[in-house]
Amino acid sequence: MQLTHCLSTKNLQWTPRVHRHRLPPRTQSISAVAAAPPKARKTHSMPPEKQEVFKSLENWASKSLLPMLKPVKDCWQPQTFLPEPALPVEEFNEQVKALRERTAELPDEYFVVLVGDMITEDALPTYQTMINTLDGVRDETGASLSPWATWTRAWTAEENRHGDLLRTYLYLSGKVDMLKVETTVQYLIGAGMDPGTENNPYLGFVYTSFQERATFVSHGNTARLAKEGGDPVLARICGTIAADEKRHELAYAKIVEKLLEIDTTGAMLAISDMMQKRITMPAHLMFDGQDPQLFEHFSAVAQRMGVYTADDYADILEALIQRWGLEKLEGLTGEGRRAQDFVCGLAPRIRKLQERAEERAKKMEPHGVKFSWIFNKEIKL
Repeated sequence: MQLTHCLSTKNLQWTPRVHRHRLPPRTQSISAVAAAPPKARKTHSMPPEKQEVFKSLENWASKSLLPMLKPVKDCWQPQTFLPEPALPVEEFNEQVKALRERTAELPDEYFVVLVGDMITEDALPTYQTMINTLDGVRDETGASLSPWATWTRAWTAEENRHGDLLRTYLYLSGKVDMLKVETTVQYLIGAGMDPGTENNPYLGFVYTSFQERATFVSHGNTARLAKEGGDPVLARICGTIAADEKRHELAYAKIVEKLLEIDTTGAMLAISDMMQKRITMPAHLMFDGQDPQLFEHFSAVAQRMGVYTADDYADILEALIQRWGLEKLEGLTGEGRRAQDFVCGLAPRIRKLQERAEERAKKMEPHGVKFSWIFNKEIKL
């Protein structure tokens, strides 16, 4: 799950919000992500009678959703891509040496982004918890046989491999301060997340549809940069993770597509609601014990590296609009039509705001930020 855009949809001004302190002007101008959402949130906003919608869809979920999971025996595992620890010491050391040689030429900025991606993946307990807050689809027992609960557990199991693989690769590379990385993970899981989904599966599945596609984009770009930087194995790792995220995106988008079919206005209002709130990054509360603006600084590096940008955010929105056929929806109430107009007209406005932000950024002096993840080396933002 990955980075997102920061936009105030009420007045359509570029207004990044940060916690604790304001950022230097350049970071404010180029950040393409949303900071922590407001503290006050609704809860359990879905009317209780609509839980029956998800009960009625259990047979559909069994036939259409669960087949999108891969059998464990057919799944890749982290060890597929890593040095073999059962080898004699000399051979194992040679494999580690080769790994370090491949990563040697990758720039510090790349490792900031890769660590941020890994930390985001490693906070998986939070994401499973979030999905299990959703009314009507949660795992009621911890081992429920309902298709919604079965999906969530199996999705979590597939996602769990991502953080394991990236963390081990980074550990073996010797390029990052693992103590600081691990500290950040602990802080993040302890802090949790608030994506504004209100225990409402309509909102929750819109959020996961967007975030899984965002993660697909981000990991795809880190794969490209690794290949260009001379590490084809890391490129394959990031590309493989991206493929998982793409499959997961298709599954969550299929749920929203079904909701649009059976409750067109309700689903359209949910999409509009999430886009007005802004889709926030799952790791928006990341902290390493040193930098209170770590999330914003990491996001600025990702924007500058082209790993995830405001243009990507707009591209994702346009892709989902097309996938769900939002522009052609019929049978909406007046409120639903207003939501339709808002969502379908949002991407061009995001692009215009980004163009203005980039123009302002060009006029500002760069400043340095030290990242504990890379032994306090300074990155220019």
